[in-house]
Amino acid sequence: MPLPASIPRHDTKRPLLLTTGAERPKSDFMDDIRIPTKTADTLIDPFGRHVTYLRVSVTDRCDFRCVYCMSEDMTFLPKKDILTLEELDRVCTAFVSRGVRKLRLTGGEPLVRRNIMALVESLSRHLKSGELDELTLTTNGSQLARFAGDLHAHGVRRINVSLDTREAAKFKAITRWGDLAKVMDGIKAAQDAGLAVKINMVALKGVNEDEIVPMLEWCHGEGMDLTLIETMPMGDIEGDRTDQYLPLSVVRASLLDRFALEDIPYKTGGPARYVRVKETGGRLGFITPMTHNFCESCNRVRLTCTGTLYMCLGQDDAADLRAPLRASESDEAMLAAIDEAISRKPKGHDFVIDRRRNRPSVGRHMSVTGG
Repeated sequence: MPLPASIPRHDTKRPLLLTTGAERPKSDFMDDIRIPTKTADTLIDPFGRHVTYLRVSVTDRCDFRCVYCMSEDMTFLPKKDILTLEELDRVCTAFVSRGVRKLRLTGGEPLVRRNIMALVESLSRHLKSGELDELTLTTNGSQLARFAGDLHAHGVRRINVSLDTREAAKFKAITRWGDLAKVMDGIKAAQDAGLAVKINMVALKGVNEDEIVPMLEWCHGEGMDLTLIETMPMGDIEGDRTDQYLPLSVVRASLLDRFALEDIPYKTGGPARYVRVKETGGRLGFITPMTHNFCESCNRVRLTCTGTLYMCLGQDDAADLRAPLRASESDEAMLAAIDEAISRKPKGHDFVIDRRRNRPSVGRHMSVTGG
């Protein structure tokens, strides 16, 4: 089924050796991992919220060009600007030393990053030490058949897979470059490897709203949770987002005509609010940055692949961690920069989608910030 015309057709204590070029071999990377000095400090923002969750974009590159996320003709960052795997490990470890309990690797598509399993394996030491509760990732599923076994072997137990449709032609239209069969094979490989899979579906008006019920029934039939997500006004996608925006308040009201939805206190550390669907027994999550924001309980910050720390997904204020990271083998300056950044974490975002404001609320693409 072709995409409607309303959607544009546009994707050990040794100091680290800091490099800015191509990744070094895996064995060298593992040899250079340091164990940080432990600290009792935790990260608390001006509103008393404990920051315990770090989302890390390991690359801005992706093998898809989803219409609500990227322009088709993307210009990607030069390698010298991207944090090396060693640097990513060092920043993540600094956050763990300050009380972060959950790490999520994102992109772009994290599994297209060269030698990414070396980073996953290294970060898994924090799971073994008990300093970290969860190491996970969000993926488009295209590389899961290749990496699912390694992810489980390195302590990953739960992943999110972004999947907006199960119709092959529509999938190609939304992702532009994606192969649905490859994603479905990846989901099966993940489940076979012992990974719990949650499907993330962006609700798009006039595109996939008729698939929400079939997607819910399929996910729950396969033992997977489903989370619905409102599209967010981030980055220039060469189109009008009012044509894509589908309020999840409307979706939930429609679902109530067919299903009994019971609010439950289930939490994964992210912004989704969950219900139990009586008829299927499965969980359904709603991520509603537009209709019912989740800012009051926000425990998250986001690190881009260039070392920029965003304290809020929907604000432009940010802190540069790459400069202090590369300036010294000591983490002192970087930790000070982290503390200062958390002291500026805002109360909430300012997302708006309407025809009078035909521009993104935030200029950067989601692929840069990390989905």
